[in-house]
Amino acid sequence: MSRPVKTPASALFRLRYFSLGAAALVVGVAVVAMQSTAQEARTIPPPAVDKAGEATSEVAVLAGGCFWGVQGVFQHLKGVTNAVSGYAGGDKSTANYRAVTTGRTGHAESVQVTFDPRQITYGRILQVFYSVAHDPTQLNRQGPDTGTQYRSAVFPEGAEQERIGKAYVAQLDQAKVFHAAIVTKSEAGAFYAAEDYHQDFLTRNPTHPYIVVHDLPKLRDLKRLFPDLYRTEPVLVSSARPSN
Repeated sequence: MSRPVKTPASALFRLRYFSLGAAALVVGVAVVAMQSTAQEARTIPPPAVDKAGEATSEVAVLAGGCFWGVQGVFQHLKGVTNAVSGYAGGDKSTANYRAVTTGRTGHAESVQVTFDPRQITYGRILQVFYSVAHDPTQLNRQGPDTGTQYRSAVFPEGAEQERIGKAYVAQLDQAKVFHAAIVTKSEAGAFYAAEDYHQDFLTRNPTHPYIVVHDLPKLRDLKRLFPDLYRTEPVLVSSARPSN
């Protein structure tokens, strides 16, 4: 049985404008077809090596499969001031959805998380990333999506983030928190924001079959495993942009 893949941008809009009855049927079929690929969140210890920031703002760039769900998770995290879906690891010229979906650009679907380190540390950002946002033991696959563009990776913003990130992976591997070794790679590369129709996708499309099956459970897991960090109202990219 072939695995369903994330709806391409062109088909995505057609799906969104189905009648409510047809959309409900699609959701039901998708749930049955994709249930086995849902990620299992788990409790993991906080990082032993961490540092509370002195600045008022810091950025983390994380890649963990489809950016819709990863963005949605961090938009519901206290201390996060913005979370933008985009691409990292490749050239600016290929930082677009059509090119990245080929898997030949070097880019990974990523999320740029801007946060206040006085409220939440980089280490805690990584704790949520490894626990809820994706499965760090999957290299080039998350859920039904396969390819290098869905790889598990972090793009450290400086030596301190790299030090904390590598120490945390070593800590989790040594504790055998997961059933297999963490394959998340630390990479270098600029971040480029994705197209507007990808931003705030989870919030704008809560009944989309992919969101229902793969991403809404992540929000429930975030609330369950990190009640002290969960925020009910998400911080949205659209809210941060000036109105015309």
